[in-house]
Parts: sequence; C-alpha cells; structure tokens
Amino acid sequence: MENHTVVTEFILIGFKDQPKVHISLFFLFLVIYIITLVGNMGLIIITTVDAQLHSPMYFFLKNLSFLDICYSSVITPKAMLSFITGNKTISYSGCATQMFFFSLFGTTEAFFLAVMAYDRFTAICNPLLYHIIMSKKRCACLLSISYFFGCINCCIQTGFTFTLSFCDSLVIDHFFCDVPAVMKISCSVTFVNELVLLSVCGFIIVTTAIVVLVSYVYIISTIINIPSVKGKQKAFSTCTSHLMAVSLFFGTVFFMYAQPGALSSPNQGKVVSLFYTVVIPMLNPIIYSLRNREVKEALTRQLRKIDT
Repeated sequence: MENHTVVTEFILIGFKDQPKVHISLFFLFLVIYIITLVGNMGLIIITTVDAQLHSPMYFFLKNLSFLDICYSSVITPKAMLSFITGNKTISYSGCATQMFFFSLFGTTEAFFLAVMAYDRFTAICNPLLYHIIMSKKRCACLLSISYFFGCINCCIQTGFTFTLSFCDSLVIDHFFCDVPAVMKISCSVTFVNELVLLSVCGFIIVTTAIVVLVSYVYIISTIINIPSVKGKQKAFSTCTSHLMAVSLFFGTVFFMYAQPGALSSPNQGKVVSLFYTVVIPMLNPIIYSLRNREVKEALTRQLRKIDT
C-alpha cells in the first residue's frame, strides 16, 4: 500500500454522469459567481459608505457578505476551471487548503448566523439597552469568537482527514474537496473520522441552531405583545430576511454533516453541497437587500448622490 505522504494529486470528477453539459455548467457557475461577487460587494460598500447603516446589525451583515465572497471563492473558480479545461486534477496540498478554508468559512458563517439572531433578539426584546449591549467592543468580540470556532473546526476536520492513507483510488466523487468525499476514498479505517465529523459538526450545527431558535422564540413572543399592527410589521420585517437565510443554510448543512447518512449518497450530496456552496452565497445579498427597506433606501440615497 502507498502511504498518503506520496500522494501528489487527486482527481475531482465532479458531475461525471453529464460530461456534455460541462460548458453549460461553466456558464451557470460563472453567472452565479458574478452575481455573488457583485451582490455581496454591493452590500459591503453600501453598509460602509452610508452613515445611517452604521449599526451592529449592518456591521454583522457586512461581515456576512465578506464571508460569502470567501466561501464561494474557495470552491467556484476551481470548479469553473475544471469545467472549461477538462483538467480535473487538484494537488494534495491544494485539496487540503481548499478543505481548510471551506471548513473555516462554513463554520464561521454558522456561528455568524447565530450571532445575528442574538443581535435581533437584543434589538427587539431589549431596545432601550440595544446600543449598550451591542457595543463596538462586544460586536468585535462576537466576530472574533465566530472565527475562533471556525479555526478550531477547520483544523480538526482537515487534520483528521489528511492523516488518513490513500492507496489505489485517488478519484474524489465530488466537485471540491469536501470532508466526506475525501474520507470515502481513503484505504484507512475511517470510523473515528466519521465519528469526529458527525459529533463536531453536529455539535456546531445543533448549538448554533438552538441559539437561533431560542432567540426567535423570544422575538416572536415579544412581537405578539406589541399593541400596534404597524409596530408588529416593522419589528418582524427586520427578522424575515435573516430567517430565510438561516433556513436555507442550516437546512442544507444539517443534511450534509449532522446526520449518519452523510457519506452514503454522493450524488445527492453533490446536489445539496452545490446549493449551499454556490447558490446560497448568491441568494444572501438578494434576500437582505430586497427584503430590507433600510438597505433599499440607502441604495437610493447613494445613487442620488452619484447623479448629483
């Protein structure tokens, strides 16, 4: 048997059953990636230049947009390159690097969505203390904690995966170096790795989802007790965008990493991971801009400044 240290590259076969549509997939990925970059960069710029959006909520939204750009950029350019050139190889170190940063940004985004739920809970349930509780120092601290846990998980997942041995088969049945797909081609016993994947990712997803759920239980109960219909609508309108983003992200990620069948269906896994690695980073800025009156008003103000 070959030891994993002599492996120099892997082959990402991607969507092997549909070789004739690789050009179509390239243009699809290209359009989605451009929309992702433009949408998220637009949100970053508008929340930076518009003084009325200098609040904790938009501080977190700006950083979520940055995460989505990084998250998508780890996967999409390499996939597009393989579609257009037909070169499906990725170096051993390149695969490890892709897995590391994908796990880093994905985990950080999960914690970020939980932090944003806490922010909305504070704004609606403790409005008088909101700016005291969500001070600049606390916002920076919550941001750092999210990245800290992201670093822990990416080190665990990448470290455990690349201590495995890879022998005859170096063909990864995926379009990027995801943990379950790489683990599947190893000739080592992967029981411990599967247990680590399920327990660590399950813990992260369940913990962050509980924070979101508890926050929204309190938020909804507070909104129900608001006497005016207009007040209820205004309070709920600040949460609907986040709820949509949370539902999309946690639904797909739970399917991939927090249930025992995560390794058993590669074709199904590719479709699901395509959604949360490529589509969701594109949808987030659309959701937050179209469903957010303040962002639309800020965009209108900046466009008027440009015209004048």
